[in-house]
Amino acid sequence: MVVMAVMALMAGAVVLTIGSNRGDLSETTSRFASRIAAARDEAIVGGRPVAVWISPSGYGFERYGDGRWQAFEQKPFEAHDWGKGLSATSGEGRSRIAFDTVGLPDSGWVVSISDGDRRASVGLASNGDVAVE
Repeated sequence: MVVMAVMALMAGAVVLTIGSNRGDLSETTSRFASRIAAARDEAIVGGRPVAVWISPSGYGFERYGDGRWQAFEQKPFEAHDWGKGLSATSGEGRSRIAFDTVGLPDSGWVVSISDGDRRASVGLASNGDVAVE
C-alpha cells in the first residue's frame, strides 16, 4: 500500500512538471519582452553592443566583440524556439535590432507573435522602452 501511494505521488509530480505541447502565447510574449529588456541592460552594463534577432521559428542574441557579432549563449541569452504552434514576424523573414552601449536601439521594432488564432505584439521604442501590446 505504501509503495502504491509513493508511486501515485511520483506520477502526480511528473504530470505537473510536463508542460503543454502547445506554446502559450501570453507567456512566450512576456518572456520575449523581458529578454529584450535584459539585452538592453546587458549592453549598458557590459559596455558592448548586444543584438536580438528573430525568425519565424525562434529568436536569439548576439554580442559584439573582436570586430564581429558573436552568438551570445549565456543564460538568458541563448537561442530559443517560439514554441509549438507559435510563429513571429517583424516585416521580413529574419530581422535584427542592436542596442548600443547606452541602451538605445538602432531603430524601433515591432514583433508580432501568433498562435494561428490570436496575435500579440512586442514593441521596442526608439528610446529603448519595451512594451507588450
